[in-house]
Amino acid sequence: MVRLTLQEYLNKNHMTRYALAQSTGIRYHIIDKYYKNKVVRYDGYVLDKICTVLDCRIEDILTHE
Repeated sequence: MVRLTLQEYLNKNHMTRYALAQSTGIRYHIIDKYYKNKVVRYDGYVLDKICTVLDCRIEDILTHE
């Protein structure tokens, strides 16, 4: 199972979902779904924008269990 750890990453780095949405240009409700791990299909564009803005690797926000 693939699980998003965006919530933990943002909390650790003191960033809000709203700030991430503003920085990426991605609508808040989409960021919120990634934050709450409610995404059914992962969008490569969204993941790329998140990783670019957060200056992180994909492994920092996704885990395989």
